[in-house]
Amino acid sequence: MLNLYNTLTRQKEPFHPMEPGKVRMYVCGMTVYDYCHLGHARVLVVFDMVYRYLLARGYEVTYVRNITDIDDKIIRRAAENCEPIDALTARFIQAMHEDADALGVLRPTYEPRATQHVHDILHMIQRLMDRGYAYVGENGDVYYSVSRFDGYGRLSGRRLEDLRAGERVAPDESKRDPLDFVLWKAAKPGEPAWDSPWGPGRPGWHIECSAMSTHYLGNHFDLHGGGQDLQFPHHENEIAQSEAATCEHFVNYWMHNGFVRVDEEKMSKSLGNFFTVRQVLEHYRPEEIRYFILGSHYRSPLNYNDQALDAARSALSRLYTALRGLEPAHPGDAGAAWRERFNAAMDDDFNTPEALSVLFDLAREVNRLRQTDAAGEAARLAGCLKSLGETLGLLQADPEGFFQQGGAGEAMDAAEIEALIQQRLEARKRRDFTEADRIRDDLKARGILLEDGPEGTTWRRG
Repeated sequence: MLNLYNTLTRQKEPFHPMEPGKVRMYVCGMTVYDYCHLGHARVLVVFDMVYRYLLARGYEVTYVRNITDIDDKIIRRAAENCEPIDALTARFIQAMHEDADALGVLRPTYEPRATQHVHDILHMIQRLMDRGYAYVGENGDVYYSVSRFDGYGRLSGRRLEDLRAGERVAPDESKRDPLDFVLWKAAKPGEPAWDSPWGPGRPGWHIECSAMSTHYLGNHFDLHGGGQDLQFPHHENEIAQSEAATCEHFVNYWMHNGFVRVDEEKMSKSLGNFFTVRQVLEHYRPEEIRYFILGSHYRSPLNYNDQALDAARSALSRLYTALRGLEPAHPGDAGAAWRERFNAAMDDDFNTPEALSVLFDLAREVNRLRQTDAAGEAARLAGCLKSLGETLGLLQADPEGFFQQGGAGEAMDAAEIEALIQQRLEARKRRDFTEADRIRDDLKARGILLEDGPEGTTWRRG
């Protein structure tokens, strides 16, 4: 049975979907005003891993991951760029999809945008108004009254008294309580706005996810995920406004992935250690980034540096070496014990480091069998290795293609490498071994390793 750590209860719990065999899952997605950074990549990959594993375990999964396409940051960035908001968000939604596709992230069942669900947002705010949980401030904004909701803080483990300490109301706000948060922002000159019972305006950030998740998954659903930074206040506010509006329990299981750090420091533009996915892809293969993310438990901090990515490259190379030169076959009964070990690791709160260790044990067995195999056992276990890898979104490339693929910024492309290999072959034919060795050493210095065999010379990036 799958056991997962529930942030709400702060303990591992057996996973029991509300409807047997079916899982309803919501994950907070991106605010699209810039390119995806490593923190976004971790959320995308972690919950893609969860999605893939639930599917592999036979669940029918409805996976919703939203897009925030209207908020203060988007409005500011569009103004800075002197471009329409729609053009800005369309450009970065496309970029997000390109980055997610590169990392092997499956598309969710639904990917709603906030601007497509203003009607649902208005309906939820009206219910909160009707039930006394929301009010219109003197500035025209609509606020949620935190003190009206019993149990506020139970997800984050914070008390109202502690939260209020040091909190202040900004001069341009008209909250009754410093902890109250905005549900609807009154329109300002030059900003996009929608009509509402409280005047023209636009949604607050927190209400978007409550409206979209309940629209697709119902008032009460199984699993909600996101980055640890969203636990408070975003997810805390989601619970408060959703349960106040629906009078139902909101979510049974909450999952939060850990932070990404760079050389043990918080990733920050001000520190100069802020990296987008595209910047990292200049130097590393997409699958290496994915392996790097899955190499740590999803709840642990993830420390980024070149050494960690180099280690991911080396690890993947060992796994692909086990598949090299084999035609993976259906594993049949040969893979049962390995899958059982793999599932045991994943059932323990998605323990991907332990699951990867199973893949390495399996790869070693493939390498051992391929030396003397006459019954096709190595090919069947290679099929098992590839199948288990797919559950993690790994090992689906052709091995030769993997070894020859480089980062987007690699100086040497495949055609140039092949041309030099041909020059080396011609030098060897005329017995000019000095020139042949020079070409080989030059390629090695540039990170290209040649491997001579009975069927010719192959190459890979080192």
